[in-house]
Amino acid sequence: MLSLRRIAVTTRNLPFSTIQGIRSLTTKASYNNILVEKRGKVALLTLNRPKALNALNSELMNELQDAMSTLDTDSGVGAFVLTGSEKAFAAGADIKEMSSKTFVDTYKGNWLSNWGSISRLRKPIIAAVNGYALGGGCEVAMMCDIIYAGDNARFGQPEITIGTIPGGGGTQRLIRAIGKARAMEMILTGEQMTAEEALRSGLVAKVFPKEETVAKAIETAEKISSFSQNHVIMAKEAVNQAYEVGLQQGLLFELRSFWTTFATEDQKEGMAAFIEKRKPNFRDQ
Repeated sequence: MLSLRRIAVTTRNLPFSTIQGIRSLTTKASYNNILVEKRGKVALLTLNRPKALNALNSELMNELQDAMSTLDTDSGVGAFVLTGSEKAFAAGADIKEMSSKTFVDTYKGNWLSNWGSISRLRKPIIAAVNGYALGGGCEVAMMCDIIYAGDNARFGQPEITIGTIPGGGGTQRLIRAIGKARAMEMILTGEQMTAEEALRSGLVAKVFPKEETVAKAIETAEKISSFSQNHVIMAKEAVNQAYEVGLQQGLLFELRSFWTTFATEDQKEGMAAFIEKRKPNFRDQ
């Protein structure tokens, strides 16, 4: 079975329509540390280092970014679901890999700076979190657009307990999700948050029995994928602007994006279907 990396290389000079046809036939891809599967218009990615509780080493993150960036350009994919095992979404960054690094290694190598590319993908990502999502695992979950948690999920940024601080966005994204006081407490003490606490704080959208988390995430991803992909991307971009700019700039961005939808066929189809009391047939046009 060809990996998505291999497909990207061998199809470089082929027509776009041919490439998309090849990708649509490839429902699974081979990587060492992740599993990739297409279920209809949903791309399911599973972190797969069970002996290490899915600890995030460089190889795993490179594979994840490779697969997701390839699928982000696949017109047959409308949304992502990212998950791990029932025991651990990801227990953190790989401490064995980190422990021997020096300041020069991290600074000169710009280490971890590429992790944020996950948050810049255009299509929506749902994190289906069971078990531990600690350190880098919590940070990767927060890079996603929606978090669904199993009832056994535990979130935390325990880097302070091993002599460092979060480096993959933990100090920045956690405060935006749950507020300064609780984020500061978790980051300065290494204290973990349960699934129910995460739900009350706004870190996660919903909590399910752990055996249902992935299925529920796929169900939501399927619903998202049924809408106009252009408008889903616009909506995601508009919501994310709230984190990046002031209110007036954000409102203007939203309004201009709203106006833009009126240049699409999907807007005409969606409103006509509502008036005619039928299901819309979106064509991503």
